[in-house]
Amino acid sequence: MGWWQINADTLAGSRFVLSPLAETFACLQLLHRGTPAHPGERAWLRDHLPGYRARLTADPVTALLVRAGLGRSWIADFLTPTPRDRETFEEEVARVRAARPDEARAHLRISLAGPPPSSRLRSTRGDPLPAALDRDDLPERAAGLLTYVWTETVRPDWDRRRRVLEADVVARTAQVGRGGWAAVLDALRPGRTRWLGDNRLQVNLHEYPPREISGAELLFVPVTPKTGWVSWEEPDRYAVIYACAGVLADAGGRAVPASLGALLGAARACVLVLLDSPLSTSQLVAVTGQGLGSVGRHLRVLLDAGLVERRRAGRSVLYSRTAAGQVLVEAGTGLPGTRAS
Repeated sequence: MGWWQINADTLAGSRFVLSPLAETFACLQLLHRGTPAHPGERAWLRDHLPGYRARLTADPVTALLVRAGLGRSWIADFLTPTPRDRETFEEEVARVRAARPDEARAHLRISLAGPPPSSRLRSTRGDPLPAALDRDDLPERAAGLLTYVWTETVRPDWDRRRRVLEADVVARTAQVGRGGWAAVLDALRPGRTRWLGDNRLQVNLHEYPPREISGAELLFVPVTPKTGWVSWEEPDRYAVIYACAGVLADAGGRAVPASLGALLGAARACVLVLLDSPLSTSQLVAVTGQGLGSVGRHLRVLLDAGLVERRRAGRSVLYSRTAAGQVLVEAGTGLPGTRAS
């Protein structure tokens, strides 16, 4: 397994940040994979996969670049520059475009071979590069494809995606306050990230020499597709990119029992259905698409009716269903419903 050595000051100074490029690259992976993780991704793929595939069919060199860059189990480094706080997509993708051609080809060789036994940036290990990729315009082609994915598939609903990602950050930050960093790190990428104790953070399952990152900037970056990776700019900046959790990732919605919608109103019933796990007001706004005032009014009514309860977690107030609310939701289970959106 790969792990990083982190001192207490580095962990205490770590931050959650948002990255338009990380979200775009995660969407590129989803398009390449073509397999949805939930109904929201299924609808998104239905809308965007045909256009993506048509673009690659018209550009076989870029299609080959994508297959090589996503690799067997290792991503070509130049495709995923380490996020920096408050960068725009244009600033981030400019760093992809600025990669040296020889460096891009070296990274592609490594991604084709899988993770090497020593530092990727120094290793010359790798499979032979296909002849069609022995060229100097690979960074420009990669930046062009990422720009296409951003422009056509991410930017049109970036405001919604950003709200979902911000809601995830709120939830993780509250979790730090409740259970400390160990609980948060174990849950970032279940089965991959894990706090090992003795200032060690497991970041993946690869057999890879440990890295001493004490004193560096450590970032945690959520994305909405079900994926994740790590990246770094030695020795100053390291990042763990992870999929935001549960209901936040699937903004496509859940079924609201018709009987519950008739009783409470569809929008209020949607809020109650979503509260099977604690959520903040901002998270509910992100997931439902309802305004802050509307969500606040629904929560007040549900609180007064004894269907939800609230508790403070750090700076956030989290709402969850009470036993009475659970009974009400379960009473409608199995009946035809409308989508919670």
